[in-house]
Amino acid sequence: MNYRHAYHAGNFADVMKHMVLVALIDSMQQKATPFAYIDTHAGTGRYDLRGVEARKTGESDDGVAVLKTAVGLPPLLWKWLETVRACNEGDDTFRYYPGSPWIAAHLMRENDTAQLCELHSTDVGLLRQQFHQDKRVHVHHRDGYEALKALVPPKEKRGLVLIDPPFEQQEAEFRVIEKALAAAMGKWPTGIFAVWYPIKMRSHVQPFHRWLAKSGAKRVLAAEVLLHPADSSLRLNGSGVVIVNAPWKLDDTLRDSLRLLPKLLGQQGEAEYRLTWLVEEGKDPTPMHTAHPPRSLPKR
Repeated sequence: MNYRHAYHAGNFADVMKHMVLVALIDSMQQKATPFAYIDTHAGTGRYDLRGVEARKTGESDDGVAVLKTAVGLPPLLWKWLETVRACNEGDDTFRYYPGSPWIAAHLMRENDTAQLCELHSTDVGLLRQQFHQDKRVHVHHRDGYEALKALVPPKEKRGLVLIDPPFEQQEAEFRVIEKALAAAMGKWPTGIFAVWYPIKMRSHVQPFHRWLAKSGAKRVLAAEVLLHPADSSLRLNGSGVVIVNAPWKLDDTLRDSLRLLPKLLGQQGEAEYRLTWLVEEGKDPTPMHTAHPPRSLPKR
């Protein structure tokens, strides 16, 4: 595996994914009982946006760098931005961008726990260095899909799994995710599973959505941000997160922030968002409930 997230840290897809993660953790904390956070592809935990990898692509310039100067952000985006600021110890130059493990650990309570899986030998070393003093966090140098079988259900009986793979082979990765999800949901039907995915061609994503609709889950919500039409495999046109067993009213929590991202990060006439119930308890999954912003979007 050659993928290194340091090249893409803080881009528009990270902003969207981590905004959803903040909403999910906040939802978990509505109950006093502890929860487990499980990350199957954890990365290093934190990324230097002045590092060689990040500056080679400059992707954060069109992601977190735009949001840090935005005004009038909805509460969810503001809470995400405050988490990024905390990762930088209040330094508004935002040299560092927090990965999912850092965000989860920062927001977790004293009795919550995290299980972080990372296969890349260099990245897992950096991940361990990041959390070696945090007794709530456990780092595993192993394949996250394989580890998931052993980690669910957690002793807390309630929790959240984030599946955020590199998608080096997009269509094949979806099939691996489906297999892992089916096994994990079979062992832990009440767990919340969030899966991030890239959007290049819509035709690559549709079979995964159809599989989820027939998976037996009672509630599956899909949130997407597209900066370009999903009709080219040559670039990342958008990204999405599907949430199996989505918490109550998560769609309401996400909507305002999700609507704003294309306006701030996209190009006029191309960017849009989608918030779709693939499965909504007690309702026919079709037609999908899909929302779009106005087609004429202001440039940032």
